[in-house]
Amino acid sequence: MFKRKAYEKLKIWKEKYSKDYSALLIGARRVGKSTIAEEFAKNEYKSYIKIDFADIKKELLQVFDDINDLDIFFMRLQASTNTKLYEKESVIIFDEIQLFPKVRQAIKYLVKDGRYDYIETGSLISIKKNVKDIVIPSEEHKINVFPMDYEEFLWATGSDNYDTIRELYKTNKKVGDKLNNKLMRDLRVYMAVGGMPQAVSAYVEKKNFDDIDFVKKEILNLYKDDFRKIDSSGRISMLYNAVPSQLALNKKRFILSNAVGKRVTSKDKELLYDIIDSKTVLIKHNVTDVSSTLEQTKDIDDYKLYLSDTGLFISMLFNDKSKAYIDIYSKLLSDKLPVNMGFVYENFVAQILTSFGYDLYFHTWAKENSSHSYEIDFLVPHGLKIIPFEVKSSVIHNHNSIDAFKEKYSNQVTRQYLLSQKDVDRENELYFKPIYMLPFILEEL
Repeated sequence: MFKRKAYEKLKIWKEKYSKDYSALLIGARRVGKSTIAEEFAKNEYKSYIKIDFADIKKELLQVFDDINDLDIFFMRLQASTNTKLYEKESVIIFDEIQLFPKVRQAIKYLVKDGRYDYIETGSLISIKKNVKDIVIPSEEHKINVFPMDYEEFLWATGSDNYDTIRELYKTNKKVGDKLNNKLMRDLRVYMAVGGMPQAVSAYVEKKNFDDIDFVKKEILNLYKDDFRKIDSSGRISMLYNAVPSQLALNKKRFILSNAVGKRVTSKDKELLYDIIDSKTVLIKHNVTDVSSTLEQTKDIDDYKLYLSDTGLFISMLFNDKSKAYIDIYSKLLSDKLPVNMGFVYENFVAQILTSFGYDLYFHTWAKENSSHSYEIDFLVPHGLKIIPFEVKSSVIHNHNSIDAFKEKYSNQVTRQYLLSQKDVDRENELYFKPIYMLPFILEEL
C-alpha cells in the first residue's frame, strides 16, 4: 500500500478518540478509503474483521439480526468470519457503511460498549441520502480522504523532491532556470497522472500514459454509474461533465443552466449539492466583502467548480474525441500547452488548498469606467488578514488584479502571491513563487 496521510490521522484517532468515537473515512470513490482502513487494522491491532456491505454473503448479513444483543452478535460475528476478537485489541471495519444504515445507527451502542474499536468507510453523498429512518450517530470522528496529494505521489514514486523543494523554499532565493524547469516538469507529471491510487500504481509500474488514461477513464465511468443511481435523469453527470468545459471557456462563474441545458429548477440546485457531497468536485464561492469573515460574505449563487483530482480533470478535458488535443500528455509534460491553459494549474491549486483543509473563495469587483472586472483567483484567511493568490500558466508581468486588490483592501491584506511556472521573485509584498512551492507556503501559515 502507498503511504497515506489519512493513516496518520487514524493513528491520532486510535490514541486519543477511539474510546468515544468510531473513525469514519469519507471521500470520493476510489481514493483509497478501504485500503487505508484495512492496512491500518492489520498493522495496529491484534486482529480485525472487515465487513464489506457492497459484497456481503447472506449468512454474514444475517448476523446483524442480533445486533441489539451485543454478546450474541459478537459471538456470531467471530464464528461467521472465523476470526477471534480481543477486547481493547481488535477493530471491526464496516466498509461502505452507507449501504446498511441500521448498522451505522448502532455505532452509538457499539462504541459505548467499549470492547472493540470501529472504522467506517463510505461516500458522504450516500451517507447523507440513506439516513431517512435512522438516528445519525454523533459518535463518529470524520476523517476526509482525498486523492493522493503531491507529497504522497512523490512518496509513491520514491522521489526526494518534496524535501528538496521545502529547503529551496526556506531560502527565499531563486532556484535557477535549470532546476526550476526540472521541478516544474516533475509537477506536471503528477498533474498528468493525478492522485487516484490506481492511476498512481499504473505510473509506478511504468505503464504508458495510454494505460494510465484507461485507468482514469474507468474511474470516471464508475462515477457516472454512481451518479445514475442517485439521479436517473442524468443531470448529475451533466453537471460533472460541464466542470472542465466551463473552466476551459473561462467562464466567470459556473453556469448551472448551461450544464443542464434548461432553466434551472430547485431540483437542479439540490443535485448540485449532491455532487459536491460526493467529493468528486470542489466548489469555490465568490465573496462580496473581504473585510469580514469569508464564510459570512460568500455568495451561494456565485461559484466556480473544479474536479477533486487534476489527473481526472486532464482525462475529461482532453478525451480521445478531441483531435486537437490527442497528444495532451506530451504537450503537458513538455510545457507546450496553449498559453490560455492556466485553468489546469488553477484546478491543481484548488486541489492542494482543499487537501490542507481550506474552503475555496475568490473575489471579483468592477473596474472603474470599464465593463470588465478584477478577479482574485483564491483567498486564504490568515489570522485577521487575507492572503490573495493569483494563478498564471506563463506570463507574470501583468498582475493588475492583485495590485488593485492590495490597494483596495490594504488593511486586510498581508502578503500576496502570484503562482506560476516562473522562478522565485518579489516586488514589495508581492511574492512570485513556482506553483510547486504552494504546499510550503501553506505549511508556513
